[in-house]
Amino acid sequence: MGKSVVYELSKKFALRIVKLYIFLKEERKEYVMSKQIYRCGTSIGANIAESQFAQSEADYISKLSIALKEAAETVYWLELLHETDFISTKQYESILNDAKTIIGTLVNIINKIKNKNSIKQK
Repeated sequence: MGKSVVYELSKKFALRIVKLYIFLKEERKEYVMSKQIYRCGTSIGANIAESQFAQSEADYISKLSIALKEAAETVYWLELLHETDFISTKQYESILNDAKTIIGTLVNIINKIKNKNSIKQK
């Protein structure tokens, strides 16, 4: 089975988050927010990976919804890291753009499934 586009996006994003975590710890000596963004930023892809083996459509939506929540939390930590000058505007905008792409993709997938189900029920 081929990996979905959102899976691939989230995996590339997780790799960027890991590199950001290392940069924050080693270069910026920031240990608290770096752990938070590491946790939620890598959790996005983990939940998407788990969704591939969902037991039902409801379980699938649930896993993707958790990934969406983790992506929103990641954006929050990115904002804090930027506003406290731990990351530059260039770094912030680049990784934020990737996060927004993942969020948009997840919202589209979830909405398509929910709309399909609401049409079936009518």
